[in-house]
Amino acid sequence: MSAGEPRLFPVAQEQLTSDDYYTPAWVFERMGIEFDLDVCAPPGGIPWIPAKRYFTQADDGLVQPWEGRVWMNPPFSTPRNWVERFIEHGHGVSLCQISVGRWLDPLWSEVDGFTILRPPIEFVNGKGLSIPWPIGLTAFGEECVEAISRLGVVRRKA
Repeated sequence: MSAGEPRLFPVAQEQLTSDDYYTPAWVFERMGIEFDLDVCAPPGGIPWIPAKRYFTQADDGLVQPWEGRVWMNPPFSTPRNWVERFIEHGHGVSLCQISVGRWLDPLWSEVDGFTILRPPIEFVNGKGLSIPWPIGLTAFGEECVEAISRLGVVRRKA
């Protein structure tokens, strides 16, 4: 990143925020797939996510080069830029809250596969809370679509 390039986050993350809901290990166990990169990891990464590398908030994953099969669980409060970047990259699996946000329509129309995890999903966040909303898993690439199909019925791109 160049010195003049704007940063998504002005400071490094030092404590949990309202966006810190980490995907539970059983999701990865059922998918049975390895990722080259987790683009939205907390400091230190998450040990049960099968990714070879990860970007933290300090790394600012939106401005870093994405390579290979990516895993993305973006901040639920601001998913739009992450979703756009995921679509542009076109290879991997993303987990997003189902909402009426304008970012959902392009994701829905572009991905190769989409499935819904029904609530409640108990995410790992240090507070023992679960997400009461439906969660979508989207995929680009046949091996990624196959992986999310182990979690639910997949709507495939026509």
